[in-house]
Amino acid sequence: MQLDASTVGVFIIAALIIIALVILFTMVPVMLWISALSSGVRISIFTLIGMRLRRVVPRRVIDPLIKATKAGLDLHTNQLESHYLAGGNVDRVVNALIAAHRANIALTFERAAAIDLAGRNVLEAVQMSVNPKVIETPYIAGVAINGIEVKVKARITVRANIDRLVGGAGEETVVARVGEGVVSTIGASHTHKDVLKNPDTISKTVLEKGLDAGTAFEILSIDIADVDVGKNIGAFLQTEQAEADKNIAQAKAEERRAMAVANEQEMRARVEEMRAKVVEAESEVPMAMAAALKSGKLGVMDYMNYNNIKADTEMRHSFGKDNNDDTSSGDEYK
Repeated sequence: MQLDASTVGVFIIAALIIIALVILFTMVPVMLWISALSSGVRISIFTLIGMRLRRVVPRRVIDPLIKATKAGLDLHTNQLESHYLAGGNVDRVVNALIAAHRANIALTFERAAAIDLAGRNVLEAVQMSVNPKVIETPYIAGVAINGIEVKVKARITVRANIDRLVGGAGEETVVARVGEGVVSTIGASHTHKDVLKNPDTISKTVLEKGLDAGTAFEILSIDIADVDVGKNIGAFLQTEQAEADKNIAQAKAEERRAMAVANEQEMRARVEEMRAKVVEAESEVPMAMAAALKSGKLGVMDYMNYNNIKADTEMRHSFGKDNNDDTSSGDEYK
């Protein structure tokens, strides 16, 4: 069956129309445009085509714009599109603006966009402004003046300060400042019993210091959740000091003992030196006597008398030694 030229032309025209419709619905989100018009958002179809050309997903901008319009906010496509191109979360910013509008919180689009681009969750911040958040600290240890350690756990109730979200410190800074205040308050207490008796003095003292300055939060209250008594740090330090003093005293005593031993060895060396001199002097006596006998200054009788005296002296020494030995033997027997 052969088709005439008119039939082929009709098929070609139909194919071209289908291709044109596919391209139209691909480049132009017609259904999104119709949805925006039905929601009261006046936007031209050429604006949607321009978003496609600028590599902007139209639904990421138009859907939040529809929500904002229904909520009574006055926003424009240029604002949302510029925030999208800057890498922000348009839907979260619009939700935060709607929540702030419902809660009568003054929040402009520029401020919300800046908070979102700074990396903070602007919607969570708005929710925290309406419903304060409770931050629970870990156990914070402090030592009273009497040396007893006290461990405290606190709960910090904070509310987000939208004006200080950009550039303000986060939760870690608040917890660190509260910990510093708790430690200083415990350290100023005379005894740990004062802290156990009045734990509210910690929260009062910490709140008076204005710890939320420069942070993205406003501290509403600080409540002491738990107080525990820890170690006796004072006694432990005294024990360590006593052990150190003992080691020092032992080292000094060992030094004195070593010096005494060295002195004793030195004295023994001197005694041996003296004995050597005595022996040397005694060795010169026979030589002197021989010279005296030779020169006639010493006679034979004198020499004999000298030997008798020497023998008598040695005998007396031997008798004295025997008596001493008998006495010591008798003492041992007794």
